[in-house]
Amino acid sequence: MVTNESLTTIIHTLAERQLGKAIVQMENYLAVMAQPQAIEQLLQLKTDYELMCDYWLKGFDDPQRETLYDQLLRKMYVLTMNVCIRAYLRNSTFVSNTYSRVRNGGRDWTPAGLRRIMEEFVSDVALLDLEPEHIRKEKLQKVYDLHLGMMSDLFDYIWTSKLWSDGVTEAFTAMLLSPTLDTIDQQILVSAITLSTINFFGINKFRLLMTVYRETADEHVRQRALIGWVLSLETEAYKLYPEVHDMISEVTEDPRCCDELAELQFQLMYCLKTESDTQKIQTEIMPDLIKNNSLRVTLNGIEEVEDDPMDDVLHPELSEQRMERLEESVRKMVDMQRQGSDIFFGGFSQMKRFPFFQVVVNWFIPFFPQHPVVSNIVGRVRGSKFINTLITTAPFCDSDKYSFVIGYEQTVSRMPENLLSMLDRGEATVIGGEMAPEELQSPAFLRRSYLQGMYRFYKVFPVRSEFVNPFGDAAYPRYVFFAHPAFRQTKLESRFGQAVAFFMKHGFYEAAKATLQNYSDEARDAQFYLLNGRVLMRTRDASNAGLTAVQSFERLLQLDPENERGWAGYARALFEAGDYSLACQYYRRLMEKHDDNRNYQLNVAVCLTNMNDYEAALKLLYKLNYEAPDDNGVNRVLAWALVGAAKYDQALKIYDRLLDTDTPDAEDLLNAAYAHWFARQLPRAIDLFRRYASLDSVTFNPDHEFLVAEQPMIARHGITPLEVQLMIAQL
Repeated sequence: MVTNESLTTIIHTLAERQLGKAIVQMENYLAVMAQPQAIEQLLQLKTDYELMCDYWLKGFDDPQRETLYDQLLRKMYVLTMNVCIRAYLRNSTFVSNTYSRVRNGGRDWTPAGLRRIMEEFVSDVALLDLEPEHIRKEKLQKVYDLHLGMMSDLFDYIWTSKLWSDGVTEAFTAMLLSPTLDTIDQQILVSAITLSTINFFGINKFRLLMTVYRETADEHVRQRALIGWVLSLETEAYKLYPEVHDMISEVTEDPRCCDELAELQFQLMYCLKTESDTQKIQTEIMPDLIKNNSLRVTLNGIEEVEDDPMDDVLHPELSEQRMERLEESVRKMVDMQRQGSDIFFGGFSQMKRFPFFQVVVNWFIPFFPQHPVVSNIVGRVRGSKFINTLITTAPFCDSDKYSFVIGYEQTVSRMPENLLSMLDRGEATVIGGEMAPEELQSPAFLRRSYLQGMYRFYKVFPVRSEFVNPFGDAAYPRYVFFAHPAFRQTKLESRFGQAVAFFMKHGFYEAAKATLQNYSDEARDAQFYLLNGRVLMRTRDASNAGLTAVQSFERLLQLDPENERGWAGYARALFEAGDYSLACQYYRRLMEKHDDNRNYQLNVAVCLTNMNDYEAALKLLYKLNYEAPDDNGVNRVLAWALVGAAKYDQALKIYDRLLDTDTPDAEDLLNAAYAHWFARQLPRAIDLFRRYASLDSVTFNPDHEFLVAEQPMIARHGITPLEVQLMIAQL
């Protein structure tokens, strides 16, 4: 997050490796926005830079000059980032207050002191196991309350921190890999570092997340670290730290890592579909659920709706039909969830207004029974058995579990007695079903759950605008990390094609194009050219990855001449480019191999029609029309081929049938107008041209249409230039 245009310019300058220019720009900035420590650091850096330049000007050969220049560039980047963070603190009351509060509280923030506190907490909890139950429970809660307050402050201390030195990084890395620290503490630390690094990239924090991902034995910590380093990647700093590519290249040598990165990419895209999925649930599924269940939400709480006893007599099938519709609605939601959709966002996003969610750390803290919010509710209210079952088996993210427990406490007093009895017995459940314990602990679910919690934070947190949103639009969208150059020429490239196919299936065409652009030259195989061609045909862009659609399919067929999907794509691309003759050749190849495929036969006929070879086209079209007389796709091509062959009467009979509808196809209106014109049925032609021109979906310019675009065709049918002008005057 860069909060000032001048600082953004400096970062761009550094990314272009223009150190001298960046120093001047920073001097100008600090002359206005004085930061004494930064000024002193800049002066030292400038002195070192000028000394290097002086040696160069005097002609000294320094074999370390390149290395020194890189070191100075990085020092300048760290200085700039810390200046950015200072500006971030100055420009946000929320961030500034958070920064000051935790640093003025008198805590020991040294890594050694923090580690000692966290290790003592683990020891205190273990020792309490020796106490009698009634004493242990009370003391344990006090220990947790005190420790959670410290961890909340530590979380805020980290995400508002400047870039870390090597020593601080090593100390925190050791803490995160230590078996003597509690896993919840470690997960909180990883999330705080992630939040900080997404806002302001620092190589040391990035390296820490990468190291923890590779070396930790705790799967919860591991998956958080994976998401952390992936979403921390950005483009400007990457140009200054080539070792980022080396680290990623090394870690992706492990097939397991590549599997997890591919799954993470898909899960991130499902996050982007959350709001559209929520809309679908609210408009298509929930109305049926509400209509067909036996409960009603009122101002006085939840009431049971009693069935009308006469329904059993007058409509004995009504109850069964209601149950079938209810089951179908539930099944739709369960299917969405299994496919990766976040089906709980719509409901739980409305339950994030509790004071609990005004605190940043509470969006990232793992759910655990000893949390003060949870321990003060569970066991005290009715239905605790239901709550315990739900939070241990339902596929909720941690944030939603806290929402549920808090929200449950506020609504339980208004629930009907029969529902409470069910909850006491633990008989109720939620849509989405239960999941097996091993599935809830799987890396894929841990990753999905954490992503959903992050998504809620960046979409719902009241002060979310103060944070860089990795799910938001940007010059480089972090959620499409397959398009980041750090993954080019790594083993992950073998998964690019899989990702592009996924993007296309779900309508993420910009992501597909960006990932295709990230292929290295040596990785451009037949699959690449096929996908690139298909993306271009779908988006109708002129080019992508330096290739047109026609060129993409040509390269594919050079590598794999017998690739039928390549033939089909090449034929379509050629047709769109106006090369009907060559397109026809490839459609004929497909037609000969698949003589029962009507689409290939029709495509050949369309090509022949565009080549003005109407007689050959009609031979195919008569056959297709005989086999399926009601196929309007065939009828349209047949009618136009008949027009081309000057068989107007036959063509007009087909157009009469095609236009015999309340909403005729725009193309049918235009082509029928031409047919009537060529047949010299002028009033009808004028009427059809006017109807076509009145459609909102078309832009009709008679001058361009008749004098430029279709002038050769009009002339072939014997329409004189004077007649064209007379027709234009009528429109």
